[in-house]
Amino acid sequence: TQSDEISLLFHYRDESFNRKERKILSILAGEASAKFSVMHGQMATFDARVCVLPNSQLVDDYFRWRQEDAHRNALNAHCYWMLRKSGHAVGAATEQVKGLNRQEKHDLLFSQQINFNELPAWQKRGTGVYWKDVEKTGLNPKTGETTQTTRRQLVADFDLPLNEFYSEFIRQNFF
Repeated sequence: TQSDEISLLFHYRDESFNRKERKILSILAGEASAKFSVMHGQMATFDARVCVLPNSQLVDDYFRWRQEDAHRNALNAHCYWMLRKSGHAVGAATEQVKGLNRQEKHDLLFSQQINFNELPAWQKRGTGVYWKDVEKTGLNPKTGETTQTTRRQLVADFDLPLNEFYSEFIRQNFF
């Protein structure tokens, strides 16, 4: 996730909605819109799109691109809102940020004692939510013996790795 965008990766063997793209689109857009609206007390709408990525390299490329997009959008947003809070009008703040390269944006923030590099990772490159297999210890009620089992657990990851480490993370966790 980043900003108002959510990218989902379905396992290639997942058969949700019989893999019907139109059904997946309508359900996901509806669920995201409903949940966000309820949580924030005002109506919100989300759209959706499906990208069929036929191999793991394209999946890696896609998620790496989304992470870079998150970083670029976060840097722009931090600059814009810093200018707005310091009294700049919407148009003036937009125009000032629009012409700056990455380093100039960092410098602009730093001029107001904001070090973008020190912000939490989730603010700069989004968050990940994914299933992870975890070992659970249980008790067999009939025999009283301790048992081990594997369960899937949702993990919210607020510190996703960068660059080639992100590619490795994707390969290890999703393929």
